[in-house]
Amino acid sequence: MTRTRLLLTLTVLAFPFVAMRASAQSSDAPTPEELGAAPVVTSSPPPVAQSAAQERMCEDGQDDDGDGMIDCADADCFDAANCQAGGAEERTDRACSDWIDNDADGATDCDDSDCQSEHIRACRGSWRSGGGASTSTSSEVQDFPELPEGATSAEDLIGQGGDAQGEQSDQTCSDGVDNDNDGRTDCNDFGCRFDPDVSVCQAQPGVRFSVVGGVGGSLQINHAQDGSYVSNIPEARITLLQLRALGPIPFIQNSFFLIQLRADEQLRVNFMMFRVPIGTTGHYFNLNSGSGLLTAAFVMSAANYPLLTPPFYVGNIAEQGNGFAVEVGGPLPELGSVLNYRVFAAAGSGQGTGNVGGRFFSSDDRNFAWTGGGQLLLDAVGRTDRFDSLFVYNPNPLSLQFTAGARYDQRPNERGILWQAGFFFRYWHVLLRGDYFGRYVMDYNAMNTAFNVSLSFLLIPRVLMAAADFGGLYRNAPYQNLPSGDRTPTGVTYQPEQTNWRLGLTWFFWRRTGIASLVYGETYREYDPSNPLRFPTERLVQLEARFRF
Repeated sequence: MTRTRLLLTLTVLAFPFVAMRASAQSSDAPTPEELGAAPVVTSSPPPVAQSAAQERMCEDGQDDDGDGMIDCADADCFDAANCQAGGAEERTDRACSDWIDNDADGATDCDDSDCQSEHIRACRGSWRSGGGASTSTSSEVQDFPELPEGATSAEDLIGQGGDAQGEQSDQTCSDGVDNDNDGRTDCNDFGCRFDPDVSVCQAQPGVRFSVVGGVGGSLQINHAQDGSYVSNIPEARITLLQLRALGPIPFIQNSFFLIQLRADEQLRVNFMMFRVPIGTTGHYFNLNSGSGLLTAAFVMSAANYPLLTPPFYVGNIAEQGNGFAVEVGGPLPELGSVLNYRVFAAAGSGQGTGNVGGRFFSSDDRNFAWTGGGQLLLDAVGRTDRFDSLFVYNPNPLSLQFTAGARYDQRPNERGILWQAGFFFRYWHVLLRGDYFGRYVMDYNAMNTAFNVSLSFLLIPRVLMAAADFGGLYRNAPYQNLPSGDRTPTGVTYQPEQTNWRLGLTWFFWRRTGIASLVYGETYREYDPSNPLRFPTERLVQLEARFRF
């Protein structure tokens, strides 16, 4: 007998007994009529409680009227105050799933590009976890925490809740190291995830493209040696166009590359860098275009300068336009990430920085130069990276770094020894940075020094910041037996002494993406009778708007 036939037989045999027991129970129980109740109509289903006619509670997370639409997704709530667009950012899981166009940009929830970022899980769906965190050693990015009271943006989490605010640059956010020892590495770190200056941890993995564009005008006022007014030179133009490609090198974990191109005055690659890890201890090997050796001021992104340009009077001493450089660095043994080192060597030809793809000469002097040296970086408190921005957007926790370095320079027409010392202090609304450079020129028995101190102060968080800097270039010992002629020979660092100061005001009119800066500065130079076009007194007013993304 098959199993099916056996089950059918047992069901037929058991049916009478089930029916008899049901009948007995029915006869023993009192009927509704015996209890005085109205007869039950068995042909109709039992009554169901009616749902609310409208969604009257528009922020309780419930479908009150049973129409399948919750809170602000329901047409009944379209006019509710909490469902109106504007007034907040669309940058949290809750804000990206509440059916509200929180920032009033015309895109709601996951249709908003702000919701397509690393920390938003509400819009992740089947998107591969990690995204821009492909350079991190962690396999999973931590959940987005709740914003603290009074916070309006995910950027307010930086430096809070155990975050040490020491990973806020593309370099530190792609090296596979917990640089600030706060338990979060690379794209898991709040600074890497929420700082708009960091590109490698944004939603799209792989190569990132970054743009800084500026438009503005300036007025330069020159004065002659006797103090009389000479000329003013107004100008209005596209002041800046910087294009950058950066990200992890394919198939190399914890690697990083950067190609930085300027296309405002002339098309040129002014910096390139390729970095790969050495082992798993935070050490690295770096190949770059040969500048930014003891100061990153002249190779950082133009988006990092509140006063629009770096102090170029320092560049004559600190920079050398080599063709390429190799660098090795990392933490010193037994000291973790508190004390780091860099050693480098560079060589090349030409003048200026970033001679990628060829050589540039301003004279017939075909030259060759090389240099080698090193630097120590001591993080006394917190963590600072040499590529950190000089802008202050939110209040900061305390960090303090000291640097010291030296190198030997062999230039076409002089040899010299250069030494450097500096500090970086950041706390609350204040960022203070100072750099000092000294240089002894052997061939002319001369001594040069240059310094710059810059201050950034946040007047209104996320709205207004003031900045100032002061510095100069001086000769402690004059050049002896300097070659005569109409121009200084190639590779000689001689230039007139000068003092410079600037004041600036920056308005963040669209987060940190759109900024406007007003800068006023004065330069006082040593008078050079052989160059009458180099005015001893120069005043410059600049007004510029930039978009940085």
